[in-house]
Amino acid sequence: MTYLLALDQGTSSSRSIVFDAAGHTVAQSQRELNQIYPQPGWVEHDPQEIWRTQLATAREVLLKAGIEAKDVRAIGITNQRETTVVWNRRTGLPIHHAIVWQDRRAEPTCIALRERGLADTIRQKTGLLVDAYFSGTKLKWLLDNVRGARALAENGELAFGTVDSWLMWRLTNGAVHATDVSNAARTMLFNVHTNQWDPELLQALDIPAAMMPIVHPSSAHFGEVTPDLLGHAIPIGGVAGDQQSALFGQACFTAGMAKNTYGTGCFMLMHTGDQFETSHNGLITSAAAQPSNAPAYVFEGSVFVGGAVVQWLRDGLNAIKGSGEVQTLAESVPDSGGVMMVPAFTGLGAPYWNPDARGTITGLTRGSTVAHIARAALESIAFQSAALLQAMSRDAIDAGMPAVSELRVDGGACINDLLMQFQADLLGIPVVRPAVTETTALGAAYLAGLSTGVYKNTDELSDLWQADRRFLPTLAPHRAKELMERWEHAVRQTVAL
Repeated sequence: MTYLLALDQGTSSSRSIVFDAAGHTVAQSQRELNQIYPQPGWVEHDPQEIWRTQLATAREVLLKAGIEAKDVRAIGITNQRETTVVWNRRTGLPIHHAIVWQDRRAEPTCIALRERGLADTIRQKTGLLVDAYFSGTKLKWLLDNVRGARALAENGELAFGTVDSWLMWRLTNGAVHATDVSNAARTMLFNVHTNQWDPELLQALDIPAAMMPIVHPSSAHFGEVTPDLLGHAIPIGGVAGDQQSALFGQACFTAGMAKNTYGTGCFMLMHTGDQFETSHNGLITSAAAQPSNAPAYVFEGSVFVGGAVVQWLRDGLNAIKGSGEVQTLAESVPDSGGVMMVPAFTGLGAPYWNPDARGTITGLTRGSTVAHIARAALESIAFQSAALLQAMSRDAIDAGMPAVSELRVDGGACINDLLMQFQADLLGIPVVRPAVTETTALGAAYLAGLSTGVYKNTDELSDLWQADRRFLPTLAPHRAKELMERWEHAVRQTVAL
C-alpha cells in the first residue's frame, strides 16, 4: 500500500490524516489549540504549541493507521493562512506569539497605506485589498513593537513565515525556510504575476528581504523530515493554504470550477485559469495551489459568519442543545415565515465589505417562532454564499470565462441536507457533496503525491474524485430571484442602521 500523510494545521486545532493512494482516509488524529486574546480585536497562538500539537498528531496517526514512517511516501502540509510567525534563525525560538489571521491590530498600518495612495498598487500586484487580514501588516507590527526585532531582522537574524514555513523549519531542524505560492500570495508582499517577493511592497512596509522564505510551487520537493521526529526521513512534497488546498482536493483544476467550504465562516473559491483577473464585484484575486511553475489563479470571497450562526442559536439563544439539532428544528416549519436574518455579528464580508454592520432579524410577526428564526439562520448561510457566487459569476462573464455549472461543497455544515438543498435552489445549479469531505487535508496529500510520483497528473486526481450526493435545484428561477431580492433588501436594512 502507498500512504500519504497530511498535516492540517488549523485555527482551532492541529490534525494529521493518513490517506491511501485512492484518497481514502485510513486514520486521523486531532488536538485542540489554545486561543489567546490579549485585548479586544487581538488574536494570538503560541507557535511552540502549534508545533507540539502538530508533531503529536503526526505520531499518533501513524500508530492509529498501524504503519511506520517508512511506509509513508510523502507529507503534505496545509495551514491556516495569513497567521504570522517570526523566529530567531540561530535559536529557532519565536520572538512573539503568532499573530492570527483574525487579528485586527494592524489596521492603523492599513490606513496609512491607503493614505499614501498604495491601495491600487497593492491590488494590481497582489490581487488583494489593503486589509489587516493579510500577513504583511502583521509582520510590520512585530518588527515595530517587539524590542530589538527590527535590528535583528536587518542583520538577517530573523525569519518570517506563515504556519507552513514554521512547521517546515521545525520538521527539517532548520534546514528549510520555504513556503508555497498559495501562502505567499496571502501576505500582501508577493507579486502574483512574477511569483516573487516584490521589492516595492517590502520597502513600503519596511520589511527586510532577508526575512522572507524561498517560494516553491505547491507541489515540489520542499525538504525531508529529520528521521528522529517520526522514525524515518519522509519527503515534504506538497504545501498549500487551507482554502486553496480544499479547492485542489475538490479536483477544481480548470477555469469556472468552484467550491464552497462551510465552516465557522464560508470560503468560496473559483478557479480562473492562468490569467490574472481583477474582481469588480467585491472579491479578491489570489494564487491557486500550483502543481507546477505554471500560473493559476482564483477569485475568492469570504463570509464571516457561516456555521457560527448555528453556534449562536445554541449558545446565545439557547434555542438548541446541540448543533446537530438545528436541521430538525428548522424542518419543523415549511419555511421561515417571512423572517430574514443577516448574521453580521462581526460586520459583512464579501461582496459587501461593511465592517460596521451588525446582525439583524427582520420580518417578525406574532406568528414567528424560534423554529422560524432557526430556519432563517440556517438559510442565511445559503443566502450569503449565493451572493458570493453571483458576484463571481459577474466577474467570470466580464473576463470571458465559463460560468460555474456546479458548486462543490465541503466543511462541517455541508452535512446538513436542508441547507445544501436550499443552496441549490437559490443558485439554480447542482450542489455536490463529495464522498471524502476532508478536502483540505486531501488536497495537501494530492499535492505531495504528485511531486513524488504517486500520481501522474491532475487528470488522474479528477478520476479519483467522487460525489456522495448531488442536490439538484427544485425551485422555479423566478422564485429564487424573489428570495435573493428579499435577502438584498434585508442587507440594505442592516447596513442602514
